[in-house]
Amino acid sequence: MKILQLCKKMPYPLKDGEAIAVTYLAKALHQLGAELTLLSMNTTKHPVDVAAHRDALQHYEAVHTVAVDNRVNAKDAFLNLFTNQSYHIARFVSAAFEEKLIALLTQETFDVVQLETLYLAPYIPTIRAHSKAKIVLRSHNVEHEIWKRITQNTSLGPKKWYLQLLTQRLEQFERNNLNNYDLLVAITQRDLDFFQHLGCTIPTHVSPIGLDLAAYDPQPLPQPLRPTFGFIGSLDWWPNTEGIDWLLQQVWPEVLKALPQAELHLAGRNATPAWSAQIQQHPQVVVHGEVPSAPAFIQEHAVMLVPLFSGSGMRVKILEGMALGKTIISTSLGLEGIQAASGREVWKADTAADFAAAMVRSYQMPAVLETMGQRAIQFIERHYDNYAIGQQLLSHYHQLLKRQPVNSSSSS
Repeated sequence: MKILQLCKKMPYPLKDGEAIAVTYLAKALHQLGAELTLLSMNTTKHPVDVAAHRDALQHYEAVHTVAVDNRVNAKDAFLNLFTNQSYHIARFVSAAFEEKLIALLTQETFDVVQLETLYLAPYIPTIRAHSKAKIVLRSHNVEHEIWKRITQNTSLGPKKWYLQLLTQRLEQFERNNLNNYDLLVAITQRDLDFFQHLGCTIPTHVSPIGLDLAAYDPQPLPQPLRPTFGFIGSLDWWPNTEGIDWLLQQVWPEVLKALPQAELHLAGRNATPAWSAQIQQHPQVVVHGEVPSAPAFIQEHAVMLVPLFSGSGMRVKILEGMALGKTIISTSLGLEGIQAASGREVWKADTAADFAAAMVRSYQMPAVLETMGQRAIQFIERHYDNYAIGQQLLSHYHQLLKRQPVNSSSSS
């Protein structure tokens, strides 16, 4: 089977959840015998020296990139107000990318064109005009839901009004395209239910983000055990900064009362200097910035924190932390789509008091860290092996090509 995978940014190096989601599935499909070609935008926001990563991209038959300037531009954002288009989507519309797409579709015959996220949907007419390939949307999130939640958590004023407008347009675009694919692949059952509630009637499949388990090597807890907590995620992503601010203002002071030697370590790229300086004014908080290896950073701390109140989809960093045997403390929203049991494989806490109590309890009962870490590893092995997930998705692709009906309630 020949698959053309379209991405809105390069899926390597593995610095964020989207890159991990794209790369590990692509590797699994390659191991299962599929021939994959990658066409990716190489954006100004996340530029990548592709030549430096050729060895890591060998699961592709060919890799093609197109430079795309997707920066938020004040002039373009203002002019967009006088249109009915989604500014979120418009930033990824590129004549050069479309031209390269046409060239690939006319030079080769593909069985499936796999769109990684909604942001590639503007190219559906181009694909239909130049190929008979089946079009699959692999939806990493309910995109407009992320912005709806961010808007709800924004104070009244011009900023909230602007976010509401952007969110409404993004939602309309997402709704308008729901049935324009041949198959919609959601990463959680919860997301699929949401899409079907919105009016999705085409064949669907649930295919969670999988991990290459061989890439994760859990280590014993360090001795003596020090009360250190880790957070890792993009520090220019609004839901992350929102959650960290909540953690520092409402939770961290209570933790320090019970654990005076506790340390909080924050890692992630693109934090502004002003925000980093503000954060480090809090006692015993260290901002690392972008780290060379996310798994290595996660290994350094027995407890991983996920204080999220906005966002959508599945948090890959939680899966990585569990694969490494770490205790995860997360809000309910952070754990959406991950059916781990609170108190068994993870700790779930939605109030500042409960979150602080879970953090303190973790280091007051170190035996629990060991037990929960082992249960977390077993949970990931049962549910998130990328090879098994790839097998089920490829089976759906074969059914799609044979025009056999796909069971819309199927779940990996």
